[in-house]
Amino acid sequence: MAERDNRRGNRRDRDETPEFADRLVAINRVSKTVKGGKRFGFAALVVVGDQKGRVGFGKGKAKEVPEAIRKATEQAKRQMVRVPLKEGRTLHHDIDGRHGAGKVVMRTAPEGTGIIAGGPMRAVFEMLGVKDVVSKSIGSQNPYNMIRATLNGLTKEQSPRSVAQRRGKKVADILSKRDEAPAAEAAEA
Repeated sequence: MAERDNRRGNRRDRDETPEFADRLVAINRVSKTVKGGKRFGFAALVVVGDQKGRVGFGKGKAKEVPEAIRKATEQAKRQMVRVPLKEGRTLHHDIDGRHGAGKVVMRTAPEGTGIIAGGPMRAVFEMLGVKDVVSKSIGSQNPYNMIRATLNGLTKEQSPRSVAQRRGKKVADILSKRDEAPAAEAAEA
């Protein structure tokens, strides 16, 4: 009987292998005023990713900080999205993202640039596995809105493979047209 419980425990440990990295972005103390005074709680914002093209965020509230972080991490793992990356290090094209009053601009960058981004956006890129990106946050500085705007933009990103498949063409046809356009403009000038 003890062996069976032990095996079950090992299986649970195997399921929770640290395949995902997580980053605590914000922790907020919230209070509720009740008849006897105030009750304090904590709200946590966490970004989770596998650093290979999947990322998600979650928020959790609880009376204690570790419990709020745990709830946020669980929610983030359930809400993960896959983002295609160019060469596993940067974005395929420039994108904008919006959520509420928050707007973010994300641009692809050459190798060696690094992550040029502010707080919450940097956490998303690091958990996603992006190595080179230039980004700017415009409008809302609220970390919740910045993360939502970043994920909104990242979900709009399309890889050349998905575009080619949708249009019924070869990837080489799509990429060659994009590369020929600057050459044709240079020849005209």
